[in-house]
Amino acid sequence: MKKFALIGAAGYIAPRHLRAIKDTGNDLIVAMDINDSVGIMDSHFPDAEFYTEFEDFAAFVEDQALKGSKLDYIAICSPNYLHTPHMKYALKNGIDVICEKPLVLESSEMDELKLYEDKYGARVNSILQLRLHPSIIALKQKVASAPADYVFDVDLTYMTSRGKWYMKSWKGFDHKSGGVATNIGVHFYDMLHFVFGKLKHNEVHYRDEKTASGYLEYERARVRWFLSIDANNLPENAVQGEKLTYRSITIGDEELEFSGGFTDLHTQSYQNILAGNGFGVDENRMAIETVEQIRILPIVTSGENAHPLVAKVLK
Repeated sequence: MKKFALIGAAGYIAPRHLRAIKDTGNDLIVAMDINDSVGIMDSHFPDAEFYTEFEDFAAFVEDQALKGSKLDYIAICSPNYLHTPHMKYALKNGIDVICEKPLVLESSEMDELKLYEDKYGARVNSILQLRLHPSIIALKQKVASAPADYVFDVDLTYMTSRGKWYMKSWKGFDHKSGGVATNIGVHFYDMLHFVFGKLKHNEVHYRDEKTASGYLEYERARVRWFLSIDANNLPENAVQGEKLTYRSITIGDEELEFSGGFTDLHTQSYQNILAGNGFGVDENRMAIETVEQIRILPIVTSGENAHPLVAKVLK
């Protein structure tokens, strides 16, 4: 049984980590969040310690190590801009990391993490769950079996509406979240790299605080993409639920069906990590560099490479 800590226990994604820790037969020793709305912990680890101050959390972790009960993993679900300092804390204490996406906001931070891994002997693992999705694995196999010179035409559309709270939270500030393409899209860019190879070209056609669109060329694909948290961009067939969403990936004339199959992907991620097969810093590099470029590239006239929805937002 491995001993875990969790930073960001009150966040949206934390319950998936709590479940994954429990479902893999491990124990949560301590959790931390500046928000104390963490009653979800009672359903999984009611005896875990909890702190709202990082200094208190850090002191507890270090005291445990002195008592001969050093943690094995720190799971990180904190706001994006805190991922790097929280990972560095874990690595400095010789504790392996399981970090939510995006792993970092700047590509230079990945180089720093590699230095920390080398110096302190601990390892960074990331959650890139789309790499484990059955439909994505099948697509990767399809691409691999196609003629080597065949390039696929792909349209990626992802919209998930957010209320007014979003822009007032840390997610609404680019220097904290990385912007909309990073915050809701980085795992899609990782998936595209995973399936279609190295990125060769990146251009941005539209970018504001709620919407971004552009064009990417990979070794095996030409991709028009559109991401948005603006409900005004949703089509009529958006899915009703906790929040209105619309997700579509078409390859040629075929729609990739991957709306289901997400339930256990965090647990599968944990299983792989615990078996020594996690996705580390290097696996994240292409996607992080992609979204980093999307934040700073000049807007170009889209022309024939434009996603069909760009015309709608430009009206």
